[in-house]
Amino acid sequence: MDFLSANDAGIHGLPDGEVLRIAAEQNRILVTHDHRTMPRHFGTFLESGHSSPGVFLVKQHVRLSLIIEGLVMVWAASDPLEWKDRILEIPL
Repeated sequence: MDFLSANDAGIHGLPDGEVLRIAAEQNRILVTHDHRTMPRHFGTFLESGHSSPGVFLVKQHVRLSLIIEGLVMVWAASDPLEWKDRILEIPL
C-alpha cells in the first residue's frame, strides 16, 4: 500500500475538483474527511467525463489508528478496480 498525506501529495488547500483530478492522474484512491462538499464535486467530476480510482470518506472524529486499520482491511480484502468511480464511507 502506498499512501501520501495531502501535504506530501501537494494537494492541501486545493479545490476539490483539482484534488480529484490529481488523484485520478496518479491513479490514487482519495481518502478524505470532507463529507460536506466532496460528494457533490465527485459527482460533477464524473459527470464531466472524468474517471476516478475512487473516494473513501472517513469520519474526522475517529481515531487515526482505527482509520488506518480500516483502510488496511479494505486494501487486503479487495481489488482497487472495485472502487473505480465510486464514493463511499468507510465505516469504522
